[in-house]
Amino acid sequence: MTTVAELARVERIFANGIKAVGPLNLELREGEFVSLLGPSGCGKSTALRLIAGLLEPTAGTIAWPNGKPPIGFVFQDPTLMPWATARDNVRLPLDLAKVPREEAAARADAALERVGLGGFSGAYPRELSGGMKMRVSIARALVSKPQLLLMDEPFAALDEMTRQELNDDLLRVWRADGLTIVFVTHSVFESTYLSTRTLVLTPRPGSVANEIAFGRIPSADSAYRFSAEFADRANEVTAALRQAMKIAA
Repeated sequence: MTTVAELARVERIFANGIKAVGPLNLELREGEFVSLLGPSGCGKSTALRLIAGLLEPTAGTIAWPNGKPPIGFVFQDPTLMPWATARDNVRLPLDLAKVPREEAAARADAALERVGLGGFSGAYPRELSGGMKMRVSIARALVSKPQLLLMDEPFAALDEMTRQELNDDLLRVWRADGLTIVFVTHSVFESTYLSTRTLVLTPRPGSVANEIAFGRIPSADSAYRFSAEFADRANEVTAALRQAMKIAA
């Protein structure tokens, strides 16, 4: 499997002296769905921003063996422009890239259709539910056709049923587009349901305490969430997380 990125002994120390991450070693491979799981404040979001290039490492290296691929980023908050329609919010990356307006609008509408909002292109954020706003945010990340999608606890604020629906939709997009996804979460069940591989991080400064590779994800449906296989996987991840929590920060 082709390596997308390699993080070698990466550290990040902020101006206030807090060491958020490190040493962090991980390899991202093409087509994977990788979850970063750990306690609050362990540096998961910092690690994601380092991969995105939004932060620079204080030490260590981030290598892109085949060149840095197009990246999409989905934040925990939808971060939509309240004065703009769903179409215009999704179109923003294309506008910044100076894609012709007509083409950009068509691509934005297609992206909204993919996330189940085909009839809401003219809606404003105030007219959308929390789950719908997050769908707009995902459409905005997909509209530029990324190869690597980075997601920072995007569903944490949603109710459980909406969260499960979006999990299923995300898996469908991942499979259809052949994306590589790195997904930050503090939910054992979410990481178990979504991931081909879960990386369990220690308390701050975050480093990889355990790696659990599931390989192929079973077909996503509600029945799988209640299966013995899912329960066994979740128990394995829970045990790894409890072990990681014992590691002194």
